[in-house]
Amino acid sequence: MQWRPRCNLEVALKLRTIHFHPRHRFQSSPILTGKPQTWQPCLRLKPRDPTMSALSGKVQTVLGPIEPDQLGRTMTHEHLTMTFECCYFSPAPGDETVAQAPIQMKNLFWLKQNPYSSHENLLLLQETNAVREELHEYRKAGGGTIVENTTQGIARDLPCLKQLAKESGVHIIGGAGYYVDATHSEATRKMTVEKLTDIIISEVLHGADGTEIRCGVIGEIGCSWPITDSEKKVLQATAHAQTELGCPVIIHPGRNPGAPAEIVRLLQEAGGDISKTVMSHLDRTILDNGELLEFAKMGSYLEYDLFGMETLNYAYNLEVDMPSDSQRVKALAFLVQEGYEDNIVIAHDIHTKNRLTKYGGHGYSHILKNIVPKMLRRGINQTQVDKILIDNPKRWLTFK
Repeated sequence: MQWRPRCNLEVALKLRTIHFHPRHRFQSSPILTGKPQTWQPCLRLKPRDPTMSALSGKVQTVLGPIEPDQLGRTMTHEHLTMTFECCYFSPAPGDETVAQAPIQMKNLFWLKQNPYSSHENLLLLQETNAVREELHEYRKAGGGTIVENTTQGIARDLPCLKQLAKESGVHIIGGAGYYVDATHSEATRKMTVEKLTDIIISEVLHGADGTEIRCGVIGEIGCSWPITDSEKKVLQATAHAQTELGCPVIIHPGRNPGAPAEIVRLLQEAGGDISKTVMSHLDRTILDNGELLEFAKMGSYLEYDLFGMETLNYAYNLEVDMPSDSQRVKALAFLVQEGYEDNIVIAHDIHTKNRLTKYGGHGYSHILKNIVPKMLRRGINQTQVDKILIDNPKRWLTFK
């Protein structure tokens, strides 16, 4: 059957009124190529939501859309309230007593080395007052924005984020979507890609978790290694939602050097925009410079987001030697030297109590107070620092 188009597909794509049906693959259009094609049902047209027009060229915070130039220095991967109990790691034999003890001065070093073996340490959601104080300090240190990456499955609390934004003056951007498979409900696992897509889109356009508070980024979208079937569906839904919304996406890759590239391929196959996608946690995932450059060629943003976390043994992958902050800065300098200064973003990914200053940790201002001076001493100039902290996040977070 010869395809006879009933609408101008090129215009529809520009207006983002097309919703890609997850069960079908998009083929070249004769409108775009000038060549006749055999038609396959791959698209369904949906009415354009007027909210999408209002977001174009804006950044969406939990308090509403703002101009990109208002962002300032931005940490692209943080958590302000969440639980990480899904990733509890049993303590080593003999450490049960200290693991169950309250957080106190005498066990802070043990917590630094074993942050995931204390149930109390994984309950960041109990520390709203401490986080509020830290946000004030972050703003005093020159911080403007925090991208809060808590998604469904790890106790996302958008009303709390909205209150923190009001009280601190820091722009906070909430995350839509789902974390790793271990946090997926049975209902989530049974959802179709189309249903998952609709939920993610609604969280951005209309509000999440029964509120009218809208997310401004999709993610962090959680992936294990190997990627599970449920996670693949979420990745496909993420790509479909991004295509319709023109919004930023951020990914949590599995703990294997091949994970980031596999995820990018899956997103590309589903129509995702890799140039609007951040690949997180590269500082614990790709440690070989050659492999890093190969991945960098794929075009995503490259995120080093564990600044402040220095531990001898990385519990989730003992084959990984977690780099120090000095080594992270060295990696940034390498990427800048190789021409990727427009693709780098950085953060701390605070997700446990012991990393708050209340418990002797580095806090949300560590990069601004300590890492930036180190970057400048290691050959990254001020213009390049500003790209990493201001320009690159602004470009990523702005809706098309």
